[in-house]
This record gives sequence, C-alpha cells and structure tokens, in this order.
Amino acid sequence: MQTPAPGLPDLTADTALFLDFDGCLVDIAPRPDAVVIPDGLENRLIRLHDRLDGAVALVSGRDIADLRSWLPGFPGAIAGSHGAELSLDGKAIQTTHRIELDVAALHRAAADAVADRPAILVEPKPHGVAMHYRADPSLRPVVEAAMAQLASAHPGMVLQPAKMAVELRPGGTGKDGALDRLMSAPPFAGRVPVYAGDDLTDEAAMAHAQARGGCGIKIGAGDTVARCRLADPAALAGWLDAVLAGAR
Repeated sequence: MQTPAPGLPDLTADTALFLDFDGCLVDIAPRPDAVVIPDGLENRLIRLHDRLDGAVALVSGRDIADLRSWLPGFPGAIAGSHGAELSLDGKAIQTTHRIELDVAALHRAAADAVADRPAILVEPKPHGVAMHYRADPSLRPVVEAAMAQLASAHPGMVLQPAKMAVELRPGGTGKDGALDRLMSAPPFAGRVPVYAGDDLTDEAAMAHAQARGGCGIKIGAGDTVARCRLADPAALAGWLDAVLAGAR
C-alpha cells in the first residue's frame, strides 16, 4: 500500500476534487497534441468519481471536446477553455460568457502576427487563442507583444499568462470562476473543495478553494498560494492511488 505524503488533505465523503490536466494529470509535452496519457489514468479518475459520488471535475485551459478525446471514459463534470465552457452531466456543453468573437479571424490574426517565427506555436481555441514559446524561451517578449496587440484589438478578451505561453480568453472567465460555478451545482455544492494544478492559471482557483475552507495542491516547483505541494503528476497519481487503496 502506498502512503500519501504528509500534510495532504483527506478526501472524504464531504470532498469535491478538482484536477487540472496538463502538468497535473499528464506531463507537459512539447505540443498540446503530444501528451502521453499515463497507464491507469482514466481508471483512476473513474474510481475517484465513484468514491466521491460524482464530485470530481476536470478544470483545464483545453476545450472540453479535446479533453474528452484524451479521456473518453471520464464520466464527470468538465470546465474547459479556462471556464468558458462547462459540462456538468458529461454531455451537454454550456458557454459561460456572452462576448461576441469572430474566433476564426482571431486565429488568423494570431498566426499572421508570428508567421516569421516558426518556433512559436499558435494554438487555436474555441473561445480564444494561445501562443507557446516552449521551443525557444527567448521568444517570450515577442509572444507577449503580439498577444498584447491582439488583446487591444479584441475588446472583452483578456491576457492569461501560462507556463511558456500566453493565452487570450474571454474576460469574466477563469478557473476560479469555473470552480465557483461547479461548487454551486450538485454534486459539488456543500462540499469542501480540493484543487490540484501546476500553472499560473490555477493559482486563483487554488486560492478560491482555500477561501472556501479547502486546499490547493501545487504540482511541481514555483511560487504558489497552495498550502500543499506534490513534485509532479506521478506523485499526484501515487497519492490518489493511496487514497483509493484506503490509506487515507
């Protein structure tokens, strides 16, 4: 039986569990489409969903359709696109903002802005766009400048710094807002939230979880508001397996 790391929260019948995807459930990959799903991940999530009577949700910057393509058997709620999309029943997808956006034009503008920089990866999203500079970190200022110009040209959209990336998402969305929406609906309402994430995009959600009497778990290195930390996705998987084995 594996033993959970000390200081981590109990996952009891009163817990609601929220999990980021990239850098949390799976290791960061050079490209979003190159992640590797660890053996047993989907089964682990299904077992957690059963143990917590459905109060397990994925909260990600990826859109819901993309997440479902990686984890087709996950039956729980998903907040995608930094909370711009929400699916409570595992099927229907709600849009949580009212910003009118020509997303195809935004994607074209983003691609044109860095067309002469092949090391910058432009990631189109249903409710925004991201630019990744992981292949060449020295291009961070170029990405920041290009995304700032896009933000100024698209009222209502806001910049979201991330790991080796900058995103443009609808204002009023965010993973903290996604957590609030989920916590207002069954089976999450009235429970104590535990939120695990690795990125700058997760910090506000972890702070929200802790303000509600719960706990944030930072995955990996870096400054954080979270009260708990695990080294990497493998360590998170080990802790969750220990929980499922009854060690906690």
